[in-house]
Amino acid sequence: MQELKVTNVKTILTAPGGIDLVVVKVETNQPGLYGLGCATFTQRIYGVEAAIENYMKPFLIGKDPSRIEDIWQSACVSGYWRSGPIMNNALSGIDMALWDIKGKLAGMPVYELLGGKCRDGIPLYRHADGEDEFAVEDNIHALMAEGYQYVRCQMGMYGGAGTDDMKLIATQYAKAKNIQPKRSPRTRTPGIYFDPEAYVKSVPRLFDHLRNKLGFGIEFIHDVHERVTPIAAVQLAKNLEQYHLFYLEDPVAPENIEWLKIMRQQTSTPISMGELFTNVNEYKSLIINQQIDYIRCHVSTIGGITPAKKLATLSEMCGVRTAWHGPGDISPIGVAANLHLDMSSTNFGIQEITPMNDQLREVFSGCPEIDNGYAYLSDKPGLGIDIDEEKAKQYPCQGGIPSWTMARTPDGTASRP
Repeated sequence: MQELKVTNVKTILTAPGGIDLVVVKVETNQPGLYGLGCATFTQRIYGVEAAIENYMKPFLIGKDPSRIEDIWQSACVSGYWRSGPIMNNALSGIDMALWDIKGKLAGMPVYELLGGKCRDGIPLYRHADGEDEFAVEDNIHALMAEGYQYVRCQMGMYGGAGTDDMKLIATQYAKAKNIQPKRSPRTRTPGIYFDPEAYVKSVPRLFDHLRNKLGFGIEFIHDVHERVTPIAAVQLAKNLEQYHLFYLEDPVAPENIEWLKIMRQQTSTPISMGELFTNVNEYKSLIINQQIDYIRCHVSTIGGITPAKKLATLSEMCGVRTAWHGPGDISPIGVAANLHLDMSSTNFGIQEITPMNDQLREVFSGCPEIDNGYAYLSDKPGLGIDIDEEKAKQYPCQGGIPSWTMARTPDGTASRP
C-alpha cells in the first residue's frame, strides 16, 4: 500500500453567513481523502491565509497526516516564537483537518477517537439581548419556546452599547431606573461608545427583573466582555450572587487575570474565562488554583483540537468545566470541532451556539442538528462536515475590521471590547 502523504493545502475564504470565514483543506495522495479545518480569525483573515499558504503549506506537504501530535508540536515551534493568534489559527485549521482525515481513515466520527460519547445530546445556550429589560425578557421567552434551558442575557449588547450614538445609550440606561450615563465632549471620535459605570449599575437591575418575571427554572449567563475595571468586575460579581447565574463570562481582560484570585475570595458567582487567550498556558494557573469554573476557549485561537482536549483533561482533574466559544465568526467546521470535544469530555459544562442561516448550510453540508435546546452530531467519519467550494465562491469575504472592536468610553477614550 502506498504510504499516506499530504499533497496539497488549500485556503478557502468565504462569507455565506455575512461573516468572513477561513477554511483549510488538506489533501492527500489517497484519492478522495482530504480533511477540513476552521482557521477563522475574522479580523485578520488575510494574515491567516498568508500564514497557511507561505508557511504551513510548505511545512506540511510530504508529511504523514496521521502523525497529528508530532505535526502539531513541530509546527508550533517552527517559527521559534509561538502562540500568536494568526499562527495559532493557521495551525488550528491544519490540526482540525488532520483529525478529520484520521476519522475518515478509521471510519469513525472524531469523538470516538477522543474517547467516545459521554452524553446523548449536547446542551446549548443562545444569546438574548434587547434595548431594555422588557425586550430581553421577550427574547428569552422566544428562546424558551424553542426549548433552550440556558440563555446569555445582555441589555444593549456588551456593556450596554451596540451603536456609535450616545443618545441611544442614554435612552437605554434611562429606562433602567434613573441610571444616568456620562455625557460626551463637544467633539466625538468615531467609534462604538459605551459607559462602563452605568453598565455595571444596570446589570443587577436587569437580572432582578428577569428572575422576578421568569423565576429560577432557567439558567442565565452574562458576558462582561472585559469592558470594566477589575474592581468594578469584582463588585458586579458580588452584586449578582443573589440571581444565581450559571456563570459570569470574561469579567476581566487577559492582562488582569491576577484579579480573579481576589474575585474568587469575594464572591461565589461562577466565573468563565479565556475567550481572548491565545496560549493554552494562560489557563494553567487559573485551572490548577480553581480561580475559574469554566474554560471559555476559542478553539481555533489556541491551536485546535489537540491542545483543547488536553486542556479539557487538565480541567477535569481540577473540577473545572468546558464552555467552548461558539460565536458566528467560526465556520460550521469549527462548530463541529467544539461539539466533538463536548461529546467526548466528561467535564463538559455548556456550549454556545449561533444559528446558521440557509446560505451556511448550503455551502457546508453535514451541519449538526439543533433540536429543543440540544445539538446532535451525525455518525459520519471525521468531523462530519463538507464544503462545496463552488458555492463558497458565491459569498466573497469583505476583509474589513468589524466596527464593534472600535470601542470607546463617553469621553472618547479607546477601550477594550
